Amino acid sequence: MAAPAAGPVFWRRLLGLLPGRPGLAALLGRLSDRLGRSRERRRRRSPWLLLAPLLSPTVPQVTSPPCCLCPEGVHRFQWIRNLVPEFGVSSSHVRVLSSPAEFFELLKGQIKIAKRRVVMASLYLGTGPLEQELVDCLESSLEKSLQSKFPSDLKVSILLDFTRGSRGRKNSRTMLLPLLQRFPEHVRVSLFHTPNLRGLLRLLIPERFNETIGLQHIKVYLFDNNVVLSGANLSDSYFTNRQDRYVFLQDCPEIADFFTELVDAVGDVSLQLQGDDTVDVVDGMVHPYKGDRAAYCRAANKRVMDVIHSARTRQQLLHAQTFHSDSLLSQEEAAASGDRRPALDTWIYPLIQMKPFEIQIDEIVTETLLTEAERGAKVFLTTGYFNLTQAYMDLVLGTRAEYQILLASPEVNGFFGAKGVAGAIPAAYVHIERQFYSEVCGLGQQDRVQLQEYWRRGWTFHAKGLWLYLAGSSLPCLTLIGSPNFGYRSVHRDLEAQIAIVTESRALQQQLHQEQEQLYLRSGVVTSATFEQPGRQVKLWVKMVTPLIKNFF
Repeated sequence: MAAPAAGPVFWRRLLGLLPGRPGLAALLGRLSDRLGRSRERRRRRSPWLLLAPLLSPTVPQVTSPPCCLCPEGVHRFQWIRNLVPEFGVSSSHVRVLSSPAEFFELLKGQIKIAKRRVVMASLYLGTGPLEQELVDCLESSLEKSLQSKFPSDLKVSILLDFTRGSRGRKNSRTMLLPLLQRFPEHVRVSLFHTPNLRGLLRLLIPERFNETIGLQHIKVYLFDNNVVLSGANLSDSYFTNRQDRYVFLQDCPEIADFFTELVDAVGDVSLQLQGDDTVDVVDGMVHPYKGDRAAYCRAANKRVMDVIHSARTRQQLLHAQTFHSDSLLSQEEAAASGDRRPALDTWIYPLIQMKPFEIQIDEIVTETLLTEAERGAKVFLTTGYFNLTQAYMDLVLGTRAEYQILLASPEVNGFFGAKGVAGAIPAAYVHIERQFYSEVCGLGQQDRVQLQEYWRRGWTFHAKGLWLYLAGSSLPCLTLIGSPNFGYRSVHRDLEAQIAIVTESRALQQQLHQEQEQLYLRSGVVTSATFEQPGRQVKLWVKMVTPLIKNFF
C-alpha cells in the first residue's frame, strides 16, 4: 500500500509551498490522480491508454470565482495564477523575433541603450568574435554610464553555469574577467554549480561529461524594463545559423523586476566569480558542493520561492488597485481624462522548474495543459532534443487533442559530427524517435499524433516550446517559450524557466501563428520510410546504451 500513498504525500509537500490556497488543492489533487494513473500505464501499456482522459472529473477552469471587472475573467487559463504571478500587458508590448541575426542585433542594441540594469542568464558565453562584440558593448555602456555628466549607475549581472562556463582554457570566465576587474562595483558574475555534482563523483567525471549531472539552463536577457525570453545561449551559432525562438517584452517593468529578482536569487546560491578567476560563495550561504546538500537545497528553495511568493503578492495588490479600487474609472472616463494606456489583452506567467530544489511549477503547468487539451484542439510542440519524459509521452498518447511534434533531423542536431561518444547522440535521438513513432502506430494514433523533422542546409535546430490552438480556432491563444526541452533533464536535473503567454489579441495570435508556420514549413512528415533512409541505421551498441544514458542528454 506504500506506492499508492506516495503521490498524495508528494502533492501535499508541494501544496505546502503555497499555504492557504484551497483552489490549488483541487488542481494538485487531480494531478496526483493523473500521475498515479500514468504510473499504472507505464507498467502495462495497452489500448486502455486511450481512455485515460475519461477516467477522472474535469478540473474547474477557474479555481476561484471569476471577477466581472477583470479582463482576465474571460480567459480559461486563470488557474496558472494560483502557482505564479500573473502579469497583464498590452499585446503591443510583445514582439516575436524569428532569426538568430535579429536576436543578436537586438541584444547589442539593448545593451547600448541600457541605463539602469543589464541582467543576462544563459548556459554559457562563447569565446568567439561575436561574443566579444557583446562584451565590448557591455564595457562601452559601463564606461558611458560612469563618464556621463549625470552618471546612471548601470549595473550588470550575469548568471551562467559553472561547469559549462569553465570548460577549456579560454571560456566564459576568461571572457568576462576584464569586465569584472575593471568595474568590480558594477559587474556581478554568478556561476551556478549543481549540488548533485559533489564528492568522489566530482573528482572522477571529466570535463564535458560533468555537465550531464545538472546545469543552469535558464535563458533570459533583460535591459532596464525590456525582457527577452528565449532558448538561445550567448554563442556565435545562436547568433548566426542555429534556429531558436525569441520573444521581446517591451516596457514591462513588473516582468523585468521579477526576472531580475529570480536571477539575483539563483545568483545568491551560486558561486561568485572574483577578479583573480577564483570563486567564492555569498556570505552566509551554504556551499553548493562542499556544504550539506539538504541544507543547501532548502536554502535555495526558500530563496527562489520567496521571489515567486512576493511577486504574486505584488501582482494581486496591483490587480486589486487596478480593478477593484473605489476610485476605479470606467473606460470612457479614463479616456476622457487623457489616460491613453492600451488595454490589457495578454497575460504572462513565468514558469520555473528547479527539481534539485523541489520546485516543479513548469512541470505541473505543462502536464495540466496537455491533460486539459480537449478534442479538436491542436498542440504544436517543438524541441531540439526529442526525449520526452514518460509522463509527457503518456499524456500525448492518452489525451484527445491533435499533436504535431517538430524535432531536429539528425543532420541539424547540435551534436551532429561531434567527436567521440557525443557523435553518437544524434543516432540515440533517432532510436528514441523511432520507438515513439512505433508506439504511435501501435496505438493507431497516426492521424492524431504526427512527427515532423526540421531540416535546413548549414543550420542546426534548437527551438523549443508549444503553441495551443483551441478547438475550432485557426490561431493559437497560448504559447510556452523559454529554456525547457520537455525531456528528463529539463524536468529533473537542470534549472529552467519559460513563460506562458495567453493572449486575446488577434494581432499577437497571428504573430505566434506565423512563427509556428515558419518553423514547420522547413520540416518533413515522419513515416516508416523515414527510418529506412541512409544514415538512419542505428548501431546495436547505441540501441543498448540509449536506455541507460537517455536521462543525461
